[in-house]
Amino acid sequence: MAEPDPAITAPPEQEVAGRNGRYAWIVTIILLLGYSFAFVDRQMLNLLVEPIRRDFRLDDTSVSFLLGFAFVLAFAFAAPIAGRWADLGHRRNICVFAVAVWSAFTVGCGLSASYGMLFSARLGVGAAEAFLMPAAWSLIADYFSRDRLPRAMSVFLLGPYLGGGMALILGGTVVHALGNPSGDGGWHGLTPWRAAFLVAGCIGLVPILLLFLIREPARQETTAAPSFRLGAVVRHMWQARAFYGAFYGGISLQTITFYAVPAWMPTYLVRRFGVPLGDIGLEYGVIVLIMGCLGVLAGPFLGRWLVARGYRDHNMRIPVIACLGLVPVAAALPLAASYPAALAICAVLTFFCSLPMPMAAAALQTVTPNRMRGVAASLYMFIVSLVGVALPPTLIALLTDHVFHDPAKVGWSLGIVCSLAALFAALVIARGLPAYRAALAKADAAALAGTPH
Repeated sequence: MAEPDPAITAPPEQEVAGRNGRYAWIVTIILLLGYSFAFVDRQMLNLLVEPIRRDFRLDDTSVSFLLGFAFVLAFAFAAPIAGRWADLGHRRNICVFAVAVWSAFTVGCGLSASYGMLFSARLGVGAAEAFLMPAAWSLIADYFSRDRLPRAMSVFLLGPYLGGGMALILGGTVVHALGNPSGDGGWHGLTPWRAAFLVAGCIGLVPILLLFLIREPARQETTAAPSFRLGAVVRHMWQARAFYGAFYGGISLQTITFYAVPAWMPTYLVRRFGVPLGDIGLEYGVIVLIMGCLGVLAGPFLGRWLVARGYRDHNMRIPVIACLGLVPVAAALPLAASYPAALAICAVLTFFCSLPMPMAAAALQTVTPNRMRGVAASLYMFIVSLVGVALPPTLIALLTDHVFHDPAKVGWSLGIVCSLAALFAALVIARGLPAYRAALAKADAAALAGTPH
């Protein structure tokens, strides 16, 4: 029988070397890089909708299945396996596995000879990316103490914006370098959109090499945590259903805007203003990178400002504020009179989309008992994937194809879906604020009594 890995089976009282120190932050930055590259491979397609649509002769609805459904279908099925493996396996190696597999499937996207092959490659990307987040969250939690963990997690959550920005910038650079995005030629006979996927897949070697620098830490608090049955989780969530219903429902609706905007914005800018795809990739990419990161970092600062004024429900109140800000800005998008005006609206949209994300994660962790947080987080990822990732691209495409009957109206579809989703999200989350305050009070009382809540 093989000897157990001492790094995995170490007793909970063993302190992780470098916990809260410089090495812990190095680990976080490496994991952030891996998470960022996940969004490079995931969102590269957003920039390349038009040339892919022309090459395969697709309508917007068919393209939307590539943007949302193909990715989410595989992600949702792989997520439970990924979570269980992260609980039992070597987490650093899981991260290496995930990056290697999704990078290979990204290369496969560039080599696809048909719509079916491209759809299958997107399935592979989605399945592989499901394995990174549970393992990364678990690693970060063991490298930081509870009071330092929120700051580390906020750094890790910069990944979608760094990666989304890099995807647009990288794609725009390749298109600029190789010329007409839908023409012949390109790199060794490949059209520029295919070359962009190949480059994105190959640079996955960078985070893979860096991930090998991470040491698998001792798992903290594994023997001290009480066991639980699924029935206990169901009973807890049912008793607090006013909060969990508002949280899962409202944040999922808010996430529609989070994913719809980057999915269709490059296509809208191409069709509405006729700007070259390479220019859009570079300019919109910089906006996503800067404004997305600012939004994530601004959330905790706004939270502290609200706490100083007596708002203990700040983690749920900030998503309400962000969603109310999104409504008029999203509605103004199709009314933009110029390309610079549209980019300015994009910047504000990106900021408000990113503002509530770390606060929402903190809200869920704060009121959920420790032994149930994994299940609560998995359910969050599952619902958000179905509602926030799979639904928006197809809903916008259906409006464009079957209501407006005009590809040039994609901006109206985007504005309608995003503004209505944000409005309903604000209403649902606001309705759950009293329940969140009650859940916080219960958690505080349990902590004072020294019992699980």
